[in-house]
Amino acid sequence: MSGKPMPDRLVLLGSKGGPALRPGGPWPSSSLLEIGGRTIVVDCGLGVTRGLVDAGGSLKALDLIFITHLHSDHVLELGPLLHTAWTAGLATPVNVFGPAGTGHYWRRFCQAMEFDIEIRIVDEGRPDIRELISISEFGEGQVVEQGGLKVTALRVDHPPVTDCFALRFEHGGKSVVFSADTAFFPPLADFAEGADILVHEAMLEEGIERLVARTGNGARLREHLLASHSFAEEAGRIATDAGVKRLVLNHIIPADDPGIGEADWIDAVRKTWVGDLTIARDGLVVELSSRKAAQGEGTA
Repeated sequence: MSGKPMPDRLVLLGSKGGPALRPGGPWPSSSLLEIGGRTIVVDCGLGVTRGLVDAGGSLKALDLIFITHLHSDHVLELGPLLHTAWTAGLATPVNVFGPAGTGHYWRRFCQAMEFDIEIRIVDEGRPDIRELISISEFGEGQVVEQGGLKVTALRVDHPPVTDCFALRFEHGGKSVVFSADTAFFPPLADFAEGADILVHEAMLEEGIERLVARTGNGARLREHLLASHSFAEEAGRIATDAGVKRLVLNHIIPADDPGIGEADWIDAVRKTWVGDLTIARDGLVVELSSRKAAQGEGTA
């Protein structure tokens, strides 16, 4: 190890919207934000642990975790991530921030894993994971400010979920905003004003009908998607109104349609956004210190 500080970066660990998995397809929502020496995970959909390790992240260096809302594709692997980090040697506190109900999830997870936790404490001499992890439930407004890092939250429009929050991270003059799951929500533009990166969810209209056609409850799914999520063009409008430096389309719906490629996403968002653009893929890295995607390019 050189001891040099790692460059600030965003890693899209899981890029698809929704919990379903298909062979060879992308994983649900999770991101790694390394900024100002902090190791921050945003959302913990299925696959976050594997994605974090593959991205070169150290499980023992987990610092802060933020959950935008409690849909399963954003929180399902929170407990397993923390438990796996603990078995990997985590011995320093981890602060988890999430909406109301996050503490309930964590307590029930620890109850479900009580046998394993107690055995490892006695047999392997590990610290009590229940004392290492602190859960803070937040609402709209300032979430945390410490060591030069400031995090604020904005309640967005994701019915029927009422506690769903966009998050803005600021450190050393750099800022990254995550839209969370939301329908088109104009106040988000003010919240994201001037950000270096806006990570915004996106749907592609022509893919929605094929998606619902292969789903058992297609009519209800269509109703939910149209009421609770944003089309790529709408994400572009928010980015334009906010004057951000780069737009990253993430939480892609549909993410695994063979008839849809990156060019389709670019064509859609270019109707409303002319600035720097990244279309998310699992494992793609965006450097905060430059204006390009560092790996996998994904830039248009």
